[in-house]
Amino acid sequence: MKLKLSSRPERPCCPWSRCCGMGDFRPRTVWLGHPEKREQRYPRNVINNQKYNFFTFLPAVLFHQFKYFYNLYFLLLACSQFINELRLGALYTYWVPLGLVLAITIIREAVEEIRCYLRDKEMNSQIYSKLSTRGTVKVKSSGIQVGDLIIVEKNQRVPADMIFLRTSERNGSCFLRTDQLDGETDWKLRLPVACTQRLPTAADLLQIRSYVYAEEPNIDIHNFIGTFTREDGDPPVNESLSIENTLWASTVVASGTVVGVVIYTGKELRSVMNTSNPRHKVGLFDLEVNCLTKILFGALVVVSLVMVALQHFAGRWYLQIVRFLLLFSNIVPISLRVNLDMGKMVFSWMIKKDSKIPGTMVRASTIPEQLGRISYLLTDKTGTLTLNEMVFRRLHLGTVAYGMDSMDEVQSHVFSAYTQPSHDLPASRAPAATKVRKTISSRVHEAVKAIALVHNVTPVYEANGVTDQAEAEQHYEDTCRVYQASSPDEVSLVQWTESVGLTLVGRDQSSMQLRTPTGQILNFTILQIFPFTYESKRMGIIVRDESTGEITFYMKGADVVMAAIVQYNDWLEEECGNMAREGLRVLVVSKKSLTEEQYQDFEARYVQAKLSVHDRSLKVATVIESLEMEMELLCLTGVEDQLQTDVRPTLEILRNAGIKVWMLTGDKLETATCTAKNAHLITRNQDIHIFRPVTTRGEAHLELNAFRRKHDCALVISGDSLEVCLKYYEYEFMELACQCPAVVCCRCTPTQKAQIVRLLQERTGKLTCAVGDGGNDVSMIQEADCGVGVEGKEGKQASLAADFSVTQFKHLGRLLMVHGRNSYKRSAALSQFVIHRSLCISTMQAVFSSVFYFASVPLYQGFLIIGYSTIYTMFPVFSLVLDKDVKSEVAMLYPELYKDLLKGRPLSFKTFLIWVLISIYQGSIIMYGALLLFESEFVHIVAISFTSLILTELLMVALTIQTWHWLMIVGELLSLACYVASLVFLHEFIDVYFITTVSFLWKVTVITLVSCLPLYILKYLRRRFSPPSYSKLTT
Repeated sequence: MKLKLSSRPERPCCPWSRCCGMGDFRPRTVWLGHPEKREQRYPRNVINNQKYNFFTFLPAVLFHQFKYFYNLYFLLLACSQFINELRLGALYTYWVPLGLVLAITIIREAVEEIRCYLRDKEMNSQIYSKLSTRGTVKVKSSGIQVGDLIIVEKNQRVPADMIFLRTSERNGSCFLRTDQLDGETDWKLRLPVACTQRLPTAADLLQIRSYVYAEEPNIDIHNFIGTFTREDGDPPVNESLSIENTLWASTVVASGTVVGVVIYTGKELRSVMNTSNPRHKVGLFDLEVNCLTKILFGALVVVSLVMVALQHFAGRWYLQIVRFLLLFSNIVPISLRVNLDMGKMVFSWMIKKDSKIPGTMVRASTIPEQLGRISYLLTDKTGTLTLNEMVFRRLHLGTVAYGMDSMDEVQSHVFSAYTQPSHDLPASRAPAATKVRKTISSRVHEAVKAIALVHNVTPVYEANGVTDQAEAEQHYEDTCRVYQASSPDEVSLVQWTESVGLTLVGRDQSSMQLRTPTGQILNFTILQIFPFTYESKRMGIIVRDESTGEITFYMKGADVVMAAIVQYNDWLEEECGNMAREGLRVLVVSKKSLTEEQYQDFEARYVQAKLSVHDRSLKVATVIESLEMEMELLCLTGVEDQLQTDVRPTLEILRNAGIKVWMLTGDKLETATCTAKNAHLITRNQDIHIFRPVTTRGEAHLELNAFRRKHDCALVISGDSLEVCLKYYEYEFMELACQCPAVVCCRCTPTQKAQIVRLLQERTGKLTCAVGDGGNDVSMIQEADCGVGVEGKEGKQASLAADFSVTQFKHLGRLLMVHGRNSYKRSAALSQFVIHRSLCISTMQAVFSSVFYFASVPLYQGFLIIGYSTIYTMFPVFSLVLDKDVKSEVAMLYPELYKDLLKGRPLSFKTFLIWVLISIYQGSIIMYGALLLFESEFVHIVAISFTSLILTELLMVALTIQTWHWLMIVGELLSLACYVASLVFLHEFIDVYFITTVSFLWKVTVITLVSCLPLYILKYLRRRFSPPSYSKLTT
């Protein structure tokens, strides 16, 4: 499954990479064990997930800060104070707040970069063994070069893309775990180059003159084209290389020790090419606040122009405009950025400290409020929704079914089949009941025997401290045996037959050994194997029982194909449907006895078909199909990939919250559909439209039309078909898919997952959240507005690349419903209140200047201005980050509350306008009140108005709060105490004797009441006659 992104492979590793010879990707000839013979320079084999390096850190962080209009405005403002004609007060009044903002940002970014650097360093420092002329030497992962011969042990990560040369396994092959690369849990069988596997020892690899020709590096993880050449052979040896001979980086060796030659490193690795560079994520909320500050800046310019216009543009009016811009600069509050950034830190800390979601980490502390507005959740399947553990659940024989609670009956039937052979008891003497029981018993035995034989599982014996490997293999030691297969389904079936008494104890290319409950070993010769393919959806095996000479053809496969192969029956379709509805993966098992003549005839035709040059696969399939007729149906098996705990209720919560869930998986279509039903991602009464495989524009057009006619049905589509649809009908497909209640994309490549996320963002404009647990999910996680990594069996790659990491999928419910909702609502309240605080003082300045003949003179100077937005009001205003409208239990119980936030109502132009009007009203009342009530001294205006302003702000915080926290009360009292205490030192601005008089107290009280009381009354009336939805749940 290829998804070519033209921009991705051409990305150079550094600006000067062309001169390093690394600009374009080219095919290469790699000499075994001789990295010095390279014909071009290759990138270093280092993993680098950092956003910056030592030199770019400061310039890049400052650029990201000042590219926003908001911060750039304050920088220009602060710089203007170096010009004497424009200076309004002390330099520190402008530079201290700006320096504080930048310091907080730089420290936060530095901490995240250092963490990222340490994680990368750990990966790059892993030690591997390298074959060299000096023998075996140790080398760090970052020191590996193209052409090196690297030894990889069992359960070790493959450090670079390699060609597989040798294995220690006797059967001459090895298994790879590729879940970090493609998300598939099936183990992949890999074969070494035949020529090098035949060499006596690994050291001989350095003695032969041989090289690998490899295609240019590309993004396709499922295909490879290359050749292996040995020049000193007689005659020279040439072997073609394909995907079967590769060991891609990020996969894990599951069996034996392997030796490979490195062909790609660093940025040319398949896994790196499928991972997009982490983008600098900026929250939608930050963009909205940025938009509001632009509006405020527009208002600032308008007010300044009006002031100069009312002076009739007298004198050096252009300088007056700049002075007014500086005078009213509070309209755009600098403390907004500081408050929001500190708020984000508090929200991140709350998420980490939540005991209900232990182990949750916040790796991107800049976007916690994004979690409160997610419209689309894109999730991986294996290891994210499921535990990746297959469990055998059901054996169905048509007339009788055995579940987990009745497996002992199956065991007794199998036991009796080997201890009391049915032919020992003549049927004529057996009572009728016994005859029926024998029939059931023999049917169960046949079914279990078939399941134990029709598979591709190999038992492997390992030393366990007591028994060594050779001895364990010789005696078929149960404690030392592990099963290896390319599919966990097959392993679960073989483990089940072991649990009921029939054990697979040995297997090689041509034979298989089963052990009966009595300890007897049954030997079978493997005559032919027809492996499972995605086209045939079935696998078959022909075996000869050595004890009787009987030849039997066994087959298992999906019900859709097996229904036409087995003899007519009236229960197969119905029971398959019933088991699928329970979320079980159903396989149909059948058999057919062959005579020696029938088999010889088949074999002759089969060999002939395999030798043909034209239409080989078609001829082979035709020969096999001649056997696949009128087969005896033995049983159905039901296997379940166990879901993680509470996946169903979590998905239900997300659905009720208005979030659409899409499942993107690398797994098979049947498996993905099964899991989607099992997890109730697709509800029981929902129709499913399985998108037929399409390869051309015409087919895609017809299939889209068929899909358009269906309403309210879930969509299941494969990666190949998806690629065709997106190529020709991107807009139409996305429009239809977005209307579906659920979408399942199977056989997806990592790049496709990221592409789907990007298309959803572009087409809908809504926020997306991607959840995954494997290396193949990293691109999707980094592309989404919010990336959540699940720490699972597939390692930590996804959780390290994510913005948030959780230990279980169920924690996602609380992360979004409680923390996401609270973070967004609190950020909205905090930002609007900070704007209100600044607009109040700006309104007062405007009124003051108007009354005093439009003079550009500041009302409050020096410390009063800095103190107003810091020690006098900072604690109460910032305590809004602790506010909550409902308890977390209520938010989880009523996910519909989350749906309200998707419309963005907590921070909108409407709420912004309301706060602007409140600010203008309160600022005007306070200033006009002070001007009316002051008697003689100008200092009295400052004292009355400033004290009223501080009290008004404290009362407005109390009015905004919905749930009181003890820290809020402390903040209010502390601020008031700080103001009262500081009056002693502010005699330069405030008349200390005047503030102790009764006259001062009653004037301040009246002004404060007039500014706040109407708003308290309005709030009461609104709560009484038009309460918000959440208040109905709290009363």
